[in-house]
Amino acid sequence: MIMRFIIFFLVITVIEIYFLQAVKTFSQDFAPKTRNTLLYIAYGFAILNFALGVASLFYPPPNWNNFFRFLSALGLILFVCKLLGCSFLIIDDIIRLFRWLVSLFKEKPAEIIEGANKISRIKFMSQLAVTFTVIPAIGFIYGMVRGAYKYRVHNVKVPSPNLPDAFNGYKIVQISDIHTGSFLDNSALNKAFDIIMQQGADLILFTGDLVNNKAEETVGFEETYSKLKAPHGVYSVLGNHDYGDYVQWDSQEEKHKNLEALKAVHKNAGWNLLMNEHVALEKNGEKIALIGIENWGGNMHFPKYGKMDLAHKDTDQYPFKILMSHDPSHWEKQVQTEYKNVDLTLSGHTHGMQFGIEIPGFKWSPVKYFYKQWAGLYKQDNQFLYVNRGLGFLGYPGRLGIWPEITVLELQKV
Repeated sequence: MIMRFIIFFLVITVIEIYFLQAVKTFSQDFAPKTRNTLLYIAYGFAILNFALGVASLFYPPPNWNNFFRFLSALGLILFVCKLLGCSFLIIDDIIRLFRWLVSLFKEKPAEIIEGANKISRIKFMSQLAVTFTVIPAIGFIYGMVRGAYKYRVHNVKVPSPNLPDAFNGYKIVQISDIHTGSFLDNSALNKAFDIIMQQGADLILFTGDLVNNKAEETVGFEETYSKLKAPHGVYSVLGNHDYGDYVQWDSQEEKHKNLEALKAVHKNAGWNLLMNEHVALEKNGEKIALIGIENWGGNMHFPKYGKMDLAHKDTDQYPFKILMSHDPSHWEKQVQTEYKNVDLTLSGHTHGMQFGIEIPGFKWSPVKYFYKQWAGLYKQDNQFLYVNRGLGFLGYPGRLGIWPEITVLELQKV
């Protein structure tokens, strides 16, 4: 552990000193007060990184509360952005080294003659270093402070000839990936749930990942969960994080108790947790099936707890079927090939990687290289898949470009 800390200390020291050189060069022509302010800010963030490193040595991150996790994420973002910025200084140093080596074989050192209106190359590279540090950092910090709670309502129409007439115009609100343990308090979730209730949905569906790892994350949020109500009920399924697979438990019994406690949270909130089963939804004497399975991951070795054969059994009597399955890879890997009479699958899981670009007619996120279906509505033959971008966040405590989503799906008879 001591060796790890020494390595960490040396790396941080080199990067911070290197970046401070860029700040000093960048601000050398500023007024003394402005220059000192910039330097104090740079010193302050450098101290933050060192402090977090020391804290992690004596107080391991798994024991940190959400406030310290927020600070650690801030420190990590700034450090990564500084690495990006320092790359320009490295390029400049390589160029200067090359010039120095060339000068050794000449009678006089090589000089660069520049016009009066041009800035020196060192200052130019320092400007690039500071710019490519500050701009990304501001973006990611904005994503932490505001973007994580910039809730967006996506209205989606799903047409189908199989839909019974009574369900024409039926409104479903889908939410996914709350990740309760990532929130500092329940104020943001209360805001999101108020927006959900304003949609006037017939049915509310939650497609998994209520917590990051443990049921204890839900303590203090029970009243918030119970705010969700709809005429045809609130239904839910489990996501990969709900099983506690990413925690080192003392025993299997302890892990099992955690899962049972989480199931109780769903029940106490008035949510109907579907575990590889289905229910009938009835309106004006006509029925459709709502199928809910446990997590079934088709990518990246995520567990396959879901059992479609059990959940789908005896659903042939229903003309229209909705499947809740947390991981969208399930749709392509099994639903499309073995269960072609499932009309609509609702998933989450990807979060849109909480980072990307979405403008009318175009969307991009790094997660697209891992999941073919990662956000929005997809159609293959007569089957639809909708991938919710998630309501919460995990890892990076924010969102940038891919905002938290509340989906309003309207079923249409065609």
